[in-house]
Amino acid sequence: MANTTFSGPVTSDNGFVGAVTGNVTGNVTGTVTGNVVATAGYIQLRTATTTQIATAADSVNTTGKVAGTIVFNITLGTLKIATGALATSTWVNADGTTAVTPS
Repeated sequence: MANTTFSGPVTSDNGFVGAVTGNVTGNVTGTVTGNVVATAGYIQLRTATTTQIATAADSVNTTGKVAGTIVFNITLGTLKIATGALATSTWVNADGTTAVTPS
């Protein structure tokens, strides 16, 4: 396998294979297979209001939602976890209480 060192912005049309180390600035989109290790800082969660979470047509329910998706409810200060991938799939609090089914 070849190794290459880059400086400056790098764009890939076909993704990267193998370990990516160092700092990532900007958004990471696509599927991550493996572990995400945040050694210095934090992992930022998606945020939404109670109204957005309860609205099936809102992007929080129509874009990137799968079973296990976590969103921070900024209205109540709670974590919600999706039980499925449909826009109408229920969200439950991280402790399993307070189910919300978008409509």
